[in-house]
Amino acid sequence: MKRAHKALLRGLLGLGLLAAVLALADPARVLAQLRQAQPGWLLAGLLLGIASNLVSALRWRALARWLGADMSARDACRWYFQAIGLNALLPGAVVGGDVYRAVLLRRAGQDTLASSWSVVLDRVSGLWMLCAIGGLGLAASADRLAPLIGLPAAPLIGVVLAGTALWLAVPWCLPWLLRRGGWAWLAPLRAAAARPDWSVQLGWQALASGAVQGLSAAALACGGLALGVVLGPAAWAFAIAPIFLMAALPVSVGGWGTREAAAVAALAPFGVAAPAAVGTAMVYGLYAIAQGAFGALAFGLPGRGATSP
Repeated sequence: MKRAHKALLRGLLGLGLLAAVLALADPARVLAQLRQAQPGWLLAGLLLGIASNLVSALRWRALARWLGADMSARDACRWYFQAIGLNALLPGAVVGGDVYRAVLLRRAGQDTLASSWSVVLDRVSGLWMLCAIGGLGLAASADRLAPLIGLPAAPLIGVVLAGTALWLAVPWCLPWLLRRGGWAWLAPLRAAAARPDWSVQLGWQALASGAVQGLSAAALACGGLALGVVLGPAAWAFAIAPIFLMAALPVSVGGWGTREAAAVAALAPFGVAAPAAVGTAMVYGLYAIAQGAFGALAFGLPGRGATSP
């Protein structure tokens, strides 16, 4: 199957899933939720989303420079927000924007492997922290979630906290793990893990990724508050993991459809009705489109000024 046909199929699958979710939630009720949105909370969520991605762009720049691929802070922000716009409009969720960033960094004269690995590790560090925060949110919400899976709350909390601790420890074990594998494509990562400042860099990445996910969770919560969805921090900490992970799957256009389906499932245990959950997820998706437009206005369209850092 040709690449264009695959992209079209992914787009149609995502839009079909979105249509199905809307149909189940009742489009009229979803529209009613969106119409009652409070502008103040919507603006707060958008500003938090922009702040989250500014931190993301600077995190990527720090990682790329550590790997030997240099770029200015302005170019990092410009390319990052342009990638957000591509992610919001093209089939493939975050994949298209990530490839775009790596290509621009290579075209700017930086090392190919360093450019590629900077994007891969930047994405992985975000997903790593997202899953950890989701685990902590699950443990804090065990009284709501344990009955759904047929476990007492106390054992569930113990298992989840132990698993989250192990998950957080994995990156610090990478130097030892990488010495056990001889794959050539891991050579750049193996060289990076052998550097004496590995732990320091990893610590900074963890802090930045925690800030990114915290700001993103706050943006999602503000989108919910705009529609009258009031939940505690623990509920949002749990919900961001399935919602953001499903939105990142390369089976839709900009996460539309997968994000809304995940929101319905993740927020239902906290008493959020399907129309409100779908509306909250759609508001978050609109934030991404708005940020892509912001990137175009503030930093220029993709392809402009992208040949030199």
